[in-house]
Amino acid sequence: MKNKLDKIAKDTNFFLNKFIKKQNNSKLIPAMKYGLFPGGKKIRSKILVDIGSLLSIDYKTLISIGAAVECIHAYSLIHDDLPCMDNDKIRRGKPSTHIKFGESTAVLAGNSLLTMAFEILASPTLKISEKIKINLIKKLSECSGHLGIAGGQYLDLSYEKKKISKNKIIEMEIKKTGKLFSFCCAAPAIIKKKNAKEIKFFENIGSDIGLLFQIADDLIDFKGSSKIAGKKTGKDQKKGKATLISLLGYMNAIQYCDRIILKINKNLKKYGTSSKYIRETLNYILHREK
Repeated sequence: MKNKLDKIAKDTNFFLNKFIKKQNNSKLIPAMKYGLFPGGKKIRSKILVDIGSLLSIDYKTLISIGAAVECIHAYSLIHDDLPCMDNDKIRRGKPSTHIKFGESTAVLAGNSLLTMAFEILASPTLKISEKIKINLIKKLSECSGHLGIAGGQYLDLSYEKKKISKNKIIEMEIKKTGKLFSFCCAAPAIIKKKNAKEIKFFENIGSDIGLLFQIADDLIDFKGSSKIAGKKTGKDQKKGKATLISLLGYMNAIQYCDRIILKINKNLKKYGTSSKYIRETLNYILHREK
């Protein structure tokens, strides 16, 4: 599993470095690269590759799309760390982008990574039809904006220190985290020109994976080591964050994750042994320490 993640991370970073080098130089690029590299575990790209392999999508195409996804993810983390959001000073074991470069530069670097994601999807280097590119851009836009990451972050902040129902917490976590995973699962189906029902099937799997990822992330915050995680842990409880752990308890949250994995595996059963890589990734997501 680690070797596969490392390869995807290496290939994605190589693509992104090459893409950025072709850009006209600007004062924001150092901050953009700082927020983007080394770029974490690339689990979103791994999910994209896993689902793409089920549908026999070319690996280089998946890496290009994964690079766009990682730009969106990096932008969201840069903004998430800002004092007006979660006010986190450490990210991936180093000072957050706004600590290193200042708040205004961090905001602009995040915005630039967001727009660069769509540049990548529109680029001639991505060898798919223009119609499919438009559909991918539309879907990624939906997953990144007020119906996705931005909307989820808004709910996350507004739910602090309030009693929130299970359904509302799940809705928030699917928007905040699940929507980008839903894009990763839907993108291969879009490339294969699957019908709306089939695309929705993969989107729902992605939402479940994203929910699993967010709960696992909250489990790390609850009991994990700051040194291993590369970020400060124990923040959610102090800030009064609405999480499934705060609502259900630690052990019940783990059991809920197990049920999510069973549900995903059941839905992918028709793909037989071809789904073994996605099953590996799901177990990694739940049992990771960072």
